[in-house]
Amino acid sequence: MKFTDGYWRKRDGLTVLHPAQLQDSRHDETSLTVFAPAKRVQSRSDTLDAPIITVTVTAPAPDVIRVTLGHFLGARPAFPNFSIEETANAPHVDRTSLTSGALTAQFRDGDRWGLDFLAGGKRLTGSGWKGMGIVDTADGEHYVHEQLDLGVGEAVYGLGERFGPLVKNGQSVDIWNEDGGTVSEQAYKNVPFYLTNRGYGVLVDHPGKVSFEVASEVVSRTQFSVAGQSLSYLVIYGPTPADVLRKYTALTGRPALPPAWSFGLWLTTSFTTSYDEETVTGFVDGMAERDLPLSVFHFDTFWMREFSWCDFEWDPRIFPDPPGMLKRLADRGLRTCVWINPYIAQRSALFAEGMANGYLVKRANGDVWQWDRWQAGMALVDFTNPDAAAWYAGKLKVLLEMGVDAFKSDFGERIPTDVVWHDGSDPERMHNYYAQLYNKCVFDIIRETRGEGEAVLYARSATVGGQQFPVHWGGDNSATYESMAETLRGGLSLAASGFGFWSHDIGGFEGLPDPAVFKRWIPFGLLTSHSRLHGNQTYRVPWLFDEESVEVLRAFTRLKLRLMPYLFAAAHRAHDEGLPVMRPMALSFPDDPAVTHLDRQYMLGDDLLVAPVFSEAGDTDYYVPAGRWTKYLTGETVEGPGWITETHGFASVPLLVRPGAVIAVGSREDRPDYDYRDGITLRLFEPQDGTRTVRVPGPDPTEFTVTVSSSHLRVTRSGAELPWRVQIGTSEPVDVPADRESVDIAV
Repeated sequence: MKFTDGYWRKRDGLTVLHPAQLQDSRHDETSLTVFAPAKRVQSRSDTLDAPIITVTVTAPAPDVIRVTLGHFLGARPAFPNFSIEETANAPHVDRTSLTSGALTAQFRDGDRWGLDFLAGGKRLTGSGWKGMGIVDTADGEHYVHEQLDLGVGEAVYGLGERFGPLVKNGQSVDIWNEDGGTVSEQAYKNVPFYLTNRGYGVLVDHPGKVSFEVASEVVSRTQFSVAGQSLSYLVIYGPTPADVLRKYTALTGRPALPPAWSFGLWLTTSFTTSYDEETVTGFVDGMAERDLPLSVFHFDTFWMREFSWCDFEWDPRIFPDPPGMLKRLADRGLRTCVWINPYIAQRSALFAEGMANGYLVKRANGDVWQWDRWQAGMALVDFTNPDAAAWYAGKLKVLLEMGVDAFKSDFGERIPTDVVWHDGSDPERMHNYYAQLYNKCVFDIIRETRGEGEAVLYARSATVGGQQFPVHWGGDNSATYESMAETLRGGLSLAASGFGFWSHDIGGFEGLPDPAVFKRWIPFGLLTSHSRLHGNQTYRVPWLFDEESVEVLRAFTRLKLRLMPYLFAAAHRAHDEGLPVMRPMALSFPDDPAVTHLDRQYMLGDDLLVAPVFSEAGDTDYYVPAGRWTKYLTGETVEGPGWITETHGFASVPLLVRPGAVIAVGSREDRPDYDYRDGITLRLFEPQDGTRTVRVPGPDPTEFTVTVSSSHLRVTRSGAELPWRVQIGTSEPVDVPADRESVDIAV
């Protein structure tokens, strides 16, 4: 939302108040409040008819400062609110400043208003002249805005899963969940949090609509605004982007650890295709006959009868024996997932039940809110009602007890504002926050029924905190190279917003992919934390495209399964530290200015660089940071920094290993959940002097310590006594017996 008409003028119909000077302040051990009149006070008469803007700063955690600014502060508290985990902190406070850890908020004490954020001996950002604003419109609406400075070359990332340019500078972004696909400025997952390459991040603590103008209304500032009379935001100091994400997810919640089986290949019925148990069995048989490892089978919407979504009842016309079918799939080593959404169609038997018990969202007159979009006469479950949430979860529990393992928790974006919520929540704030309540309800019942570490979703909508309930997928993309690229941009944007796990529809959801598009998408899909074959009107089994598609899928599925010790260790870091498995280059190489705008390649964990190919011919270019990198698939090395131009066949993709990396490679390629320690190979690439520890996850985690000194290398194991191997580059592996705890190798 823009409030100005160029540099000098406000837009017609607006009255805007700005702090003019720091007039007075008060502080205690934990907070500082300053009072700033909207005009300079030079005599007593200037205090008359002079609005005051009140600004309070506090320290919810070390290296984090909350700023709350407002005009009229007499409004009743509105909810819901984001859950912010505050930690013990002892800030230093005086008359004009508050310091939390290494971060200081310093108000300017003089005739020129300003608020500076300082750390590491330098100014990170700040709110300068006319940065803060209290806006009244001619229609009686009220807004509050803040503007934080952007330095020369400063780039902004995040704001949720957004499919435009990765760097948000120059964009206008409204934080408002929409079901808009991947082709526009709309987004399923809106997160009012951004970070920059200058060592800090900002969370606007408002669950409703937040309007961002990122170097757009004022090209040297990021502006954010909300409706009402007050605004609260948190500045989070890194100093690195990774540190910012660690501290942001400490405040808003770290991702749960998905089960290892969920990292394998998922195959679905697709959406509007025709399918029954015979179809499903045919797909599963086809995968097995072609030696294509499959971990999860997903039943999309039509597992339920048409016009009945959701009633959580299998359509008996096409699935006459659901418990038996689920058992038959489980006996083949497969997990199963079914589609759900938070809507109740009028035809569903649950509509009358929900209406009678007050479980459905209502209009102001007491009627159930309904419309005909998506499902005829559908209503919306009111998750602010604990009884409604328990009722909904109870329906899912029946399916879990039947043998279902996971839920695709679709939708949750089209949430109306002309409604009344059971707990009195503000409808504007609930629009985005609904996704949090919905996915939490679903995730919690899986965890309660299946146990800790066994819960996983395939969720589409989210807001702040949604990262706690993985996995999220990128929504409705299309079967084109352009959509493949926009899908990647969305995933990288979401990763910069604190989400540790992410997936997408391999081959695109809308349309039938050309075999070349499908084959190019496969490496990208398998070199993501979670991998799923899914479409709309057409199936995604590879033999329907061509035989080479089968071979490419087999190769990259096996590759991912062998990499599971490395990938699951990265998953643990996401769970423990909040660092995403899939990362923008700017997150991993913050000191390299060449990576600032890169959005066609990414890091997978700490040490693997992936650059998907976006053309049938296979011509591609990608950037390699400093050092000697190794091509994982061939063993060739390339020197960075610099750009590489190559041509790749369908069975190849740029997959490079960082210099000095130790990649833990498993001994199996038929499933993702196995004992990674048994027969593990530690692959060392361009060993560098120093010590590195590799942790192999499992029920009894094993650690390997790699020490390189001059021409000597020693690897020491602590943990389970199982056989292991060490391989340097492309040399022959050195086998190490189970009872041996260390090995020395000349390099």
